Amino acid sequence: MLGRIIDVFDRRLKFKEDFKKNVLDHPVPQRINLTYCFGGISFLLYMLLAATGIAMIFFYVPSVDHAFVTVEYITFDLPLGNILRGIHHWSANIMIVVLFLHMLRVYVYGAYKNPREFNWITGVVLFAFVLAFGFTGYLLPWDQKAYWATKVGVLMPQSAPVAGPFISKLLMGGDQLGALTISRFYAVHVAVLPIITVVFLVGHFLMIRRTGIAEPL
Repeated sequence: MLGRIIDVFDRRLKFKEDFKKNVLDHPVPQRINLTYCFGGISFLLYMLLAATGIAMIFFYVPSVDHAFVTVEYITFDLPLGNILRGIHHWSANIMIVVLFLHMLRVYVYGAYKNPREFNWITGVVLFAFVLAFGFTGYLLPWDQKAYWATKVGVLMPQSAPVAGPFISKLLMGGDQLGALTISRFYAVHVAVLPIITVVFLVGHFLMIRRTGIAEPL
């Protein structure tokens, strides 16, 4: 049944031939090893985070009065909610480790050099986005650990000259952590960062396709 549906679309769009030509038949260097999989694993973790995050959006309320309660509901009352939140939590942590190993492999193999400089730059930017995902998502449970850890984080820029106090106030939405803080962090976490991350991911993948995979050492 599924095969027939795919054939219906393929007769009109001809995507199976393009997929075979551009993906399955794309040449790769010989003797590549397991370390070349870190980038693909990172992308799969990102897709897993997106799927579990979208599922939790339907139950989470980004407000001072309801954030903690809704997280508790997702974790303890929602069917399979503890598994859903656990997958989201651990995927985020594992993704940071895998991305670091991916960048370490690129650096050690010299895959950041000409003609792949822009691949490296977009990769560094994407790593910064992942850290921003972690920082903004950490506050959303709105428990004591999230509150005080985020407060330390948003007050750190105050020591920077000139723009430091403005940056801290911009992050908090005022002089203290509160409703505007959690609202801004939520908006950045579920809307702003995903959009710009997808844009950079598309650019990163296109450049990899154009320049090819770096040869092993």
